[in-house]
Amino acid sequence: MRTAVMRINIDPAGTLGADEVARGLDNLQSGLAELGLRLVSWDLASLPAKRRELQFLGDGDPAAMMASAAELCRTAFGTEVAAGTTTYLSRGSDDDALGVLSAFGLAGDVTRVTGAEGWDVVTVRLAAADLRRVPESRIQTALEASLNCEVRIVVS
Repeated sequence: MRTAVMRINIDPAGTLGADEVARGLDNLQSGLAELGLRLVSWDLASLPAKRRELQFLGDGDPAAMMASAAELCRTAFGTEVAAGTTTYLSRGSDDDALGVLSAFGLAGDVTRVTGAEGWDVVTVRLAAADLRRVPESRIQTALEASLNCEVRIVVS
């Protein structure tokens, strides 16, 4: 399963004072474990008041985790929060490759071998019909960035 990084601005209006932010963080910590979330970035004091963004890590359905994290922040800080972007940690695994394909709405087969120079080479098999919807170059670039290795796309 891919690990999502979810970002939530806890105070877009910039109305919370330093004490309220500190109390909110304390309240937030108690609810993280039961949601299966981990807080990555919490140094809110160094951020501008309207850009106080927390980053959470979670494994599971990103939309459900984002909704849970937003509700937890809403409750902890007593503000109307703003959900930010969701990105993914990449470990260069085959699951990461399948996750990239899934983000494009594609399904494919992924195989990995060690090349002659000792580096991984990942082959991704995709249906020709899928490449009519999404340019091969976009898929290639996203896979290479996620996997950090040579990627070969084979069309079947």
